[in-house]
Parts: sequence; structure tokens; C-alpha cells
Amino acid sequence: MTNDEKVRSADGEAMTDPSLVIRPSSLRAAQVTGLVLAGGMGRRMESRDKGLVPFRGRPMVAHVMERLAPQVGAMLINANRHTEQYAAYGYPVVTDEVGGFAGPLAGLHAGMRACATPLIVTAPCDSPFLPLDLVARLQMAMQDAIADAAVVRTGGFAQPVFALYQVSLLPSLTAFLEAGGRKIDTWYAQHRVADVDFADEAAFANINTIEELQAHEHGKH
Repeated sequence: MTNDEKVRSADGEAMTDPSLVIRPSSLRAAQVTGLVLAGGMGRRMESRDKGLVPFRGRPMVAHVMERLAPQVGAMLINANRHTEQYAAYGYPVVTDEVGGFAGPLAGLHAGMRACATPLIVTAPCDSPFLPLDLVARLQMAMQDAIADAAVVRTGGFAQPVFALYQVSLLPSLTAFLEAGGRKIDTWYAQHRVADVDFADEAAFANINTIEELQAHEHGKH
């Protein structure tokens, strides 16, 4: 049985209520907290809060949480606007401690500070098709490489907002942010990273604009 089949068989049917906290089916999953990154300004989507934009009948973030929650032992949401609406999904909401909408690293920093597990995995709120075997494959690659982080690659390019990190990297991340650093790949390049290739590029599609939202609304994925 492949890793993908294991995850899918443990998951069963998709959750109908995204606020449900799904308990992990293994001790490995229990070591990981899922962090949904919803702290951006949505500049390319008319400054709308992308996670709350309707997509196929539900806010986009609901799709992300539905797919990520069964793969982890706990969930967090990073948001800097509409925090009460995000909290209504039943998971803790953490806000950036670095001011000025500083990007995904600021969200990761907030998540790491609130995290109670040794590992944390990130996914953006505008990625409603993320794979159901994402965490299992990242975790296996991290273990095999004895790495500090495992990062998705598709089509030969890194997808750094889909990544698994050792929470013990928090001091390094804090120092990087305090020095003015903002680029994810610049920060994690200081550490041992496992690159994990995924063949399905469409699974990592980000819906950044109104046009992309409309194009995916009735798509196959």
C-alpha cells in the first residue's frame, strides 16, 4: 500500500463540517500541527481576505482546512484580519507579531510560538486542492534526510509555503525576522532541507486573483 493510499483510507470520506477537529490516525501525525496561512493583504484579489472569499459554495479556507486537518494532530490559523470569522471554525487563531503584513515567515513565526508539537506544516489559505498525502510525504522525507525542514517541489521549482519545519528552528527564524529578513527560501537555506517532488502541480495551485477564482470555480480539480 502506498503512502497516498494509507492517508486516503484513513481519511475516508471528506469532512462535511470543516470545523471538526479530526484526530490523527497515527503517532506520526500527532507530532505535527497544521498552520493555515491567511495573514496576507490579498493585494492581487482587490485586497479581499482571500481565505474568506467564497469558492464552490464555501470560504476558500474551509477547503484548505478540510484537506489538511485529517493529516495532523492539531491546527492553527494565522490571520491578521477578520480573526473572529476565522476563529468560528474552531481552531486557535494567531496573529503576526511582526508588523506591516510581513509575509508568510511572520505567520510561521506566530504559528511556531503557539505550537505545542515538535513539527509544524504550512499551507496557504488559497490552496483548496492540496494533496491528502502532503504531510505524510514531507514527514517521511524529513526523517530520511535527518533534515530541519521538508519543502514541496513541483515542476522543478520549490513551493516554500507548503513545507514542514522543526519547531526548534524558532530562534533562528526570530533572529532572521529581527534582522529584516522576509524571504522564506533565504531563511531555510541556512538549514538542512529535504526537497520533496510532487508530480501533480495542479494540487498546489494558488488562487490569487478574481480571474483565477472564476477559472477554478467549475474546474475538474
